[in-house]
This record gives sequence, C-alpha cells and structure tokens, in this order.
Amino acid sequence: MRLSTHALRWFARLGPIVLALGMSVAGLAGATGQTPELGQPNPADGDGTLAPEVQAALASVEPGQKVAVIVTLREQANLRLPPGLARTQRLERVVRALQAQAESSQRALRPLVNSLRAKGQVDRITYLWIFNGLALSGTPEAIDELAARPEVLRITLDATIQGPDAPTLRGPVLAAENEPNIAVINAPALWALGFRGQGVVVANMDTGVYLNHPDLVAQWRGGTNSWFDPYGQHPITPTDVNGHGTSTMGVMVGGDASGSSIGVAPDAQWIAVKIFNDLDVGITSAIHEGFQWLLDPDGNPATADAPDVVNNSWVIGLTPVCNLSFQPDVQALRAAGITPVFAAGNFGPPSWSSASPANYPESLAIGNTYNNDQIYFQSSRGPSGCGEAQTIFPEIVAPGVNILTTDLGGFYTRATGTSLAAPHVAGALALLLSARPDLPPELHEAAILSAAVDLGPLGPDNTFGKGRLDILAAYNSLSLFQARAYMPLVASAGS
Repeated sequence: MRLSTHALRWFARLGPIVLALGMSVAGLAGATGQTPELGQPNPADGDGTLAPEVQAALASVEPGQKVAVIVTLREQANLRLPPGLARTQRLERVVRALQAQAESSQRALRPLVNSLRAKGQVDRITYLWIFNGLALSGTPEAIDELAARPEVLRITLDATIQGPDAPTLRGPVLAAENEPNIAVINAPALWALGFRGQGVVVANMDTGVYLNHPDLVAQWRGGTNSWFDPYGQHPITPTDVNGHGTSTMGVMVGGDASGSSIGVAPDAQWIAVKIFNDLDVGITSAIHEGFQWLLDPDGNPATADAPDVVNNSWVIGLTPVCNLSFQPDVQALRAAGITPVFAAGNFGPPSWSSASPANYPESLAIGNTYNNDQIYFQSSRGPSGCGEAQTIFPEIVAPGVNILTTDLGGFYTRATGTSLAAPHVAGALALLLSARPDLPPELHEAAILSAAVDLGPLGPDNTFGKGRLDILAAYNSLSLFQARAYMPLVASAGS
C-alpha cells in the first residue's frame, strides 16, 4: 500500500479511526476491484474445472437424470473505481460493469447451452451477472461438454443450505421504555440528537419478513423493488413462515408499538430478500439471484434503489470452514458501497469455529455478547477459516442474548444468537448514515470498529474482535471528518 504525502498528514492528524479506515479499505479487495480470489475454488476443492462433489454426483447419477450445477466463467469484471465517486455513481458503475462483462463473455457460450437445451440435456437455466456465470441442470455429458469450454473456470454443485431455526418463545410483551440491549449500545443517544435512520434503506437476506407487524409495516419501502422471492412462492408481498427474518428485521428497524423501543434505527426503511424457501432451505443459485437483486432491485442501473446496508444472519455451515461460494457477490456489494453485515455463527467456543460467508475478508462479522458484555459461549471465534492473517474474527460484537424483537402474527419473541447481534450493527450503520450521509460507508464502518468498547484481553482479539458496539462513540469519532477531507486518504489507502 503506497500512501501519498497528503494522506500521511491526515493519518497523523486524525489518529486511530483513520488507521482503522486505512486497514479496512486496503483489506477490502472488492471495494477497489482488486479481486484475486474472485471465482477461485474453495481450498478443499482441488484442481480441475469440475469440483470433486460434481464429479461424485455425475458418477452416481441415474441414466436420464440431471445434476444441478453452477458454472463460473473465467473472465470477471474489473470493479476498480476512480476515487471521489458519489454512492449513486459507484452503484451504477458497478452494476453496468458486471452486466457488460457477463454479456460479453457469456455470448460465446449461449449457442452451446441453447443446443444442449434443444436436445433435452440441460434445463432450468439462469444466467447471472453478479459473478459472471449461470446455473443449470444438466446430464453428465452436457456438463462435461461445458467443462471443456475454455471460457469456463469452474463448475460446482448448486447446493442446498439449511435455513435458520424458527424463534420458539413468542407472545405479548411487557413494555419498557427501551430494551436493555438498545440502551447498552447507546442507540437512544443518537435518537436524542435527531438521528433515527431516516433517509437510509436497510435490507435483510433471510427467511422473509412478516409485513403486517405493527413495528415493521410502516417502515417497508413498498413497491416491486422492495421485496424479492427467488423461489416465486410469495412474489408480491413480504412473507415469512419461519419467523427468523422477521426477528432480525425487528432488531434493525422495529418501532415501539408495544410500548418498548426494540429497533436500533426505527425510522430507516427496509427491503428484503427471501433466500430460504417455505421449507427453510436455501439454494445456492437462488441466493446468488438475491445478491444480484440487491444491487439493482428495479432492473434499472440508473436508479439508486439498492440498500445502504444488508444484514445476513445466516451461514453456509462449518464444513468446510472456508466456503467461497458467495465471495464474488459480497465483493460486488462492497464495490457498490453497500456494507455487508454477517452473523459470525453459533459454533463456539472453539477457536476454529468461524463460518462462511462471515469469515470472508470483505464481510463485517459480528459476534454475540450478553448485555453485561460477557461473551456468549456459542459465539463463533477466530482466527478466520478463510485466512486473513492480518485481521481478527469476528470484527466486533453486539448484544445477542434474550433479545426482544418482532415475530409472526404481530407477536414478539425473545431470541438468542449471533443472528440477533448482527442486526444491531446493521442498524447502527443506518444511524450513522442518517447522521453523516456525506461520508462513505467505509468510514462509518471504520468509526464503529475504532470506537468499540474493548473487552477481554487488551486490544483486538479473536473472541470479542475490536470490542462491543458503541454507536455514540462511533458518531463522536465521525465529527473529526469533513466531507472533502477524507477522499484523498480513501483513494490513497485503497491503492
């Protein structure tokens, strides 16, 4: 990383938060288009175009049956952007670059795919631009033919992912002025200053959202660009038959209809992607579609209707410890200026318990604490299973034990896990964005990390990360910055 003299002067004047920003921007390959891992196989996959699990599936498939796969092409979009772009410009340029690359490199492959489809050898074809590839079901012969094409980098299974457990403790609520978890992170202090998430759009990728909850219905942005169900089970109206997605949304933007303030950013608007179907199963290709929709919800790159922050309270699983299936998607979000918040996982306390996608370098991973700042024993610990020798896992912790939040049917639930900790941070980012919309998302994130309350051993560690979320301290640190002052630093640190 080469820093200009101007940038070095700013480092000296602005202190720890700028150092945090420098490390953050330099480490987020997707934010600059430097994507050395883009499209690369998982560490355990071995060599060859066909992943081992695809080879095994092809060897065991019955005659006439097809195997569902993901085909990743070799050429990937360059997402390096010039410094100083507004968020709307970043978003449009990233979407257009991804779409242009996909259109160009998929053009040569489409005649073969169409020919195979005409022969009945492939079906269920979905072309994707977020990582430049496609999903399809094909016979062994068809998949072998695709694997032989020079433009194809990798073929992996279109795998299924088990969804999260549904909340179990639901019913009415005893009112309090503010829930203790909301008070611990100092959200009411930002509300008192007039910052409640207004003008900010948050999203979750989860089991859906129960729209008609009194703490959520008014905050839905509404319209066809505010809800996406890739399975087509609920194409128009936000729906949740599990409850998990409703609970995470409540922590982000829930109001006080019960008499108790339960959400971090109650005036933010929300949109959502239902990445788990009504059977609580996610399919890799559908999740790719969900990430793609988030970048351009209305299908028009010229309109900036993507969310500012996306909460992801889900994991692929612990085996393998590093699964890079969705790394290109997360990199694209970063490049577009959308902060991807991920639950760290509930596989603790072992030190090897980090989970994907939270353990990607581009993900902001959140661990789980009690309201008294003790770590919850199941909160996943680092170091990251995806390398990141220069970083820690999780990055930060937030309350996630016995959290009061929204549930199906207009009821409430108390739930525990990193799934509840993560939306505290997503909501916190919404508060900071409403307070300082002139600053880039990387700086809001750096403020949250640098201002965290240090817990455990002195300094960052692989249990608490940088410490526990403190929104007021993060806001105060942002007061150091003027809109025109940070741009040379961001540009230099990212080069």
